Amino acid sequence: MEPVYIFECIVALLVFAGLAPILHRLFPKFSGWILALGPLGVSGYLISLLPVVIEGNGGIQTIQWFPQLGVSLSFQIDGLGMLMGLLICGIGALIFLYAHGYLKGHVLQGKFFCYLMVFLSAMFGLVTADNLILLFVFWELTSISSYLLIGFYHESEESRWKALQALLVTGIGGVALMAGFVLLGIASGSGSISEIVSGGVSVSDHALYPVILILVLLGAFTKSAQWPFHFWLPNAMAAPAPVSAFLHSATMVKAGVFLLAKMNPILGDTLLWTVSLTGAGMITMLLGAFNGLLQTDLKKILAYSTLSVLGMLVMLLGLGTDLAIQSAILFLLGHALYKAALFMCAGSVDHETGTRDVRVFSGLRFAMPVTAVAAGLAALSKAGFPPFFGFLGKEYVYKTGTYLDEFSFVILAVAMVTNIILMALAFKVGMHPFWGKRRRGEALPKVPHEAAFPMWVGPLILALTGLWFGLFPGSVVTPIIASAVQSVAGYPVDFTLALWHGFNLPLLLSVLTLISGCILYLLRRKIWIKIGDRPPFRYSFDAFYKKIFDGFVALSRWQTRILQSGYLHRYLLIILGISALLIATELFLFGEFSGQLDLLDASPLDWTVAVLILVSLGVIITTNSRMTALLSMGVVGFGIAVIFIMYGAPDLAITQILVETLTVVLFMFVIYRLPVFRRLSKKKAKISDGCFALVVGVVITSLVLQAQNLEIAPSISGQFGEWSYALAKGKNVVNVILVDFRALDTLGEIVVLAIAAVGIFILISDGRYKRKEPK
Repeated sequence: MEPVYIFECIVALLVFAGLAPILHRLFPKFSGWILALGPLGVSGYLISLLPVVIEGNGGIQTIQWFPQLGVSLSFQIDGLGMLMGLLICGIGALIFLYAHGYLKGHVLQGKFFCYLMVFLSAMFGLVTADNLILLFVFWELTSISSYLLIGFYHESEESRWKALQALLVTGIGGVALMAGFVLLGIASGSGSISEIVSGGVSVSDHALYPVILILVLLGAFTKSAQWPFHFWLPNAMAAPAPVSAFLHSATMVKAGVFLLAKMNPILGDTLLWTVSLTGAGMITMLLGAFNGLLQTDLKKILAYSTLSVLGMLVMLLGLGTDLAIQSAILFLLGHALYKAALFMCAGSVDHETGTRDVRVFSGLRFAMPVTAVAAGLAALSKAGFPPFFGFLGKEYVYKTGTYLDEFSFVILAVAMVTNIILMALAFKVGMHPFWGKRRRGEALPKVPHEAAFPMWVGPLILALTGLWFGLFPGSVVTPIIASAVQSVAGYPVDFTLALWHGFNLPLLLSVLTLISGCILYLLRRKIWIKIGDRPPFRYSFDAFYKKIFDGFVALSRWQTRILQSGYLHRYLLIILGISALLIATELFLFGEFSGQLDLLDASPLDWTVAVLILVSLGVIITTNSRMTALLSMGVVGFGIAVIFIMYGAPDLAITQILVETLTVVLFMFVIYRLPVFRRLSKKKAKISDGCFALVVGVVITSLVLQAQNLEIAPSISGQFGEWSYALAKGKNVVNVILVDFRALDTLGEIVVLAIAAVGIFILISDGRYKRKEPK
C-alpha cells in the first residue's frame, strides 16, 4: 500500500489551531485567508492520493505509541475516508473565508478560528482513524469542540443552553459508543477496523452482536440527530452561520452516517440492522420534512431539511443493497455541496438584513445579486432539477426503491413525499428571499446590500461545483464515489453515473416530484398564515428532554444534600458502609470461606498487644476528652507498630512510628485550638457507631483471612527477591521495591505528603507570614 501521512496532516491542522489567535492578532485583515491554507493544503495532499485510492490501494499509517501494551495510532485512507476528507477540508477552507467576513471585527474572532480548526482536525481524524479507540477519541473531540462553537455567543443564555443540550445528547451517545467499541473489540479479537473487515470474523454471529449493534446505533443516532434524538439539531442553529454551514451540513451530523457506513461490512446485513436503520430513518425523514414545512426562520428550515436528508441516508444504509449504498453516497456528496452553500447564503442574508424571517423577504436579488445566484443554483440542486448533481441523487433513491423485492411501495412513497417537501423548502430558502417585488430597505431591520467577497465566494464555488458534477458526472465524481461505495459495501461494486438513463419509472417519479414540489411552494403563504407562530406539534421531544434534564438536576441536588452534608461523621458512615457492603457481597458470592484464624498459636506478647489495643479503643469510644482520645489513638498506632516488628517488618514499623508520632503531635496542635465539647454524644449514638464499627471490622477481617489462602496468580515476591540485587543493585528488597520497582507510586506518595505538609504549615502558621503591603 501507498505510505500516507495522515498523522502529520492532523498535527499540522492542530498547529494552525494553536496559532489561530496569534495570527488573528498579528494579521486581523488576512487571518481567515491564512488559516484557510491549512485545510486547503490537506485537500491538495488528498487529491494527490486519489489515483492510488481509486485503484483500491489506499494506504494505512501506523505509529507505535505504546508497543509494550500493543497500543498504536492507526490511520487509513480508503474511498469513504477520501470522500469525507475532501468534503471536510475543501468546504472547511471556504468556511474559514466565510467566517473571516461574517465575524469581521468580533472581539473573539481569533478564538473562534481556533475552535473551528480544532473541530476540523477532529473530524478529519475521525474519518481516517483505523483504530476503534482512536476513532472514539476523535468522536468525543468533535462533540467538545462543537459545544464551544454552538455556544460561541456565550453572552446569550439561549446559546449556552442549546450548546449544552447538543453536548449532553451526543455525549451520552458517545459513552454508549465507547462501550460498543470495547465489546466489538472483544467479539472480533482486534481493535483495527481494517483487520476486522478483512479478518473473516463474523461479528453478527457472536452472542454480543445485539448489544454491540444497539450501543453503536445509539452513538450514531445521537450524533446524526435520528429520531428520537433529533431535537438537538434544529436548536443548534443558535450557533453563528459559519458553524451551521460547516457542522450541520458536511461534517458533524454526517459523522453518525459515516460511522454507520464504516460499520456496514462489520455489523450490517442482518434483520436487526435493517429494521433499526430503515425504521428510524423513515421516521426522521418525514418528521424533519413536515417540521421544515412549518418553519419561517431561514436556518430552522435548513436545519429540518438537513434532518430529513440525514434520515434518508440512514434509511438507505439500512436497506444495504448495492443501489442503496450508491444512492447514499451520491446524496451525501450532493447534500454537502448545496446545503453548505445555502447555509452560508442564509447567514449572509441575516448578516446584511438583520433578520431570518422568510415572510418579510422579497426582491433581495437587486441588493445581493451574487448571493442570489449562489442561493438559486444551490436551491435548484437541492430541489433535484436537472442537470444539477442533486437530480442524480434523487434519481438513484427512486431507482433503489424500484429494485427492492419487499416494501418497495412504502420506500418509494416515503421518499417521494419527503422529496416533494424538500423541493418546496429549497425554493422557500433559495428563491423566495431573492425574487418577487423589490421592497424598501425600511421594511427590514437593516438596509440590505451585497455581502463581502469572502462571504459570497464560498457559496458560489459550491453551487457551481454542484452544477459541474451534474453536467460531467463521469469525469471525477464517478471513480471517487465508486471507491467510497466499495468501502461501504466491503466488496467491489460496478458503478456508472450518467445524467440521462432514458425514460423509466425513476424519471417519472422525479417529474412528479418537481411538479408537486412547485405546487406546494406556491401554497407557502397559506401555510404561513394558517400556522402563524404556533409550534408544529403539540408533543415536543425538546420539552421532554427539558423535563428529563430538570429531573436529573433535582435528583443531583437531593443526593448532594444526602452525600455532601458537611458532617464528617456521615461521610465516614457512607464510605465505610458502602465499602463493607460491597466487600461482603463479593465474599458471599465468592463461595466457600477458606480463611482461618488460629488464636491458640498466639504468644503471650501477641495477647498483650491485642488487649492493649482493645482497651485503648474502649477508652476512645467512652471518653469525652479529645486529648485522651488522641493519646489512646496513639497507643493503638504504636501497638500496630509492635505487631509489624513481631512479624518481621521493621521498615513498616519505623514508618508507622514516625507517622503516628507526627500525627499525634499535629493533632495536638489542632485540638489545642478547638473549643471544648458543648454537647456530649448521646449513648444511643455511641452504641450504634460501635455496632457499625464492629460490623465493618468483621468484614475487613474476613477479607484479610480469605485473601491469605487465595492466589489468583503466582506470587511475584520471589521474583522481586531475585531481581533486587541483579537489576537494582540493592540488598534490601523492600527499599528496592519502593524506589525502583514502584518508583512512580512512591513518587506520587511523596508528592501527596509534600502537599499535605504545605497545607498543615499554612494552617498552623496562624497568619504570621502575611504579605506586607508596600508603603
